[in-house]
Amino acid sequence: MSAAERTLDWNAGSLMVQRLGGMMAPVHFRLKDGRTVSPLHVAPWANEPVSGEVPGILRRLRGEWPCVPFGYSVPGAGWPREWADVMSPAAEDEEVHGFSSNHPWEWVESDGTRLRLALDYPASSPVARVEREIVPDPAGPAVTLTFRIFVRRQCRLPIGLHPVFRLPAEPGAARLELGSFDIGRTYPETVEPGKAIFAANAIFRDIGAVPARDGGLAIDASLLPFRVDTEELLQIEGLAGEVALANLSDGYRAKLSWNPKHFPSLLLWMSNRGRTAPPWNGRHLAIGIEPVCSPFGLGAPTALADNPIARSGVPTALEFEPEQPFETHYRLSVEPI
Repeated sequence: MSAAERTLDWNAGSLMVQRLGGMMAPVHFRLKDGRTVSPLHVAPWANEPVSGEVPGILRRLRGEWPCVPFGYSVPGAGWPREWADVMSPAAEDEEVHGFSSNHPWEWVESDGTRLRLALDYPASSPVARVEREIVPDPAGPAVTLTFRIFVRRQCRLPIGLHPVFRLPAEPGAARLELGSFDIGRTYPETVEPGKAIFAANAIFRDIGAVPARDGGLAIDASLLPFRVDTEELLQIEGLAGEVALANLSDGYRAKLSWNPKHFPSLLLWMSNRGRTAPPWNGRHLAIGIEPVCSPFGLGAPTALADNPIARSGVPTALEFEPEQPFETHYRLSVEPI
């Protein structure tokens, strides 16, 4: 039987990748000052037995992985009209963040300098196959990743990358460093009932001043984790394709870079102990820093429709052709601070 996970060591670190979801974590980086840091998150239940009803994506949730198609459908009741009009119920075969996030990938043999995986999609899907290659940088604490999509027929799909980063326990002990961007959007409705802190369907242009749900002082969403239990999503548009998370408690900065032509938005999943149902149980503390071509991860029907983000000129789905496989590259690195 194919190994459930594989590890790879290099002169500046070590990493582990699992077949389920093709997820990468933990990754240990050795900094130039001699310290070892591990920026990617592993869910607290990742090594616990979970119910068979838990989807594949959650069973051993960890680190970083690609999603095709990105997102999942939610009910449109109670949403602002401009969103509700373009939202549809989930299809019977819909899986949270796509087939790639919920099933075991296969190892593809390679030399000892990289890990390669691939996954064939069901025959009914327009996607035929996805491939993933993970290459540590021999020169230092960094990993370069390549992701490819092969389709059977012409199609449009929302896609995304799903890096999830570990946060320190102390409120405000990490700082999200976005740089300049065009526009930020709060989630149009509520991610988790009773746990919202940001105003719904609002616009902002400073991550340090996001409108609050209670109408009070704006919230500095760059300082994490929050003092209150919450579950929130923010979508950022117009970034140059690079962002950083400074872990002030542990003294390092993790940098993520990507191709903004492929992923024109950045989705910030702020999971701050806000989900109390199993397996979350109010203990999940992390931030997803997710380059996407998607409207808040609301699933393929909404992504393909004339939704408010697409109407603003920001793509929420990409075109794919069987004659031209899609390939994108992105990079994770760390440095001391």
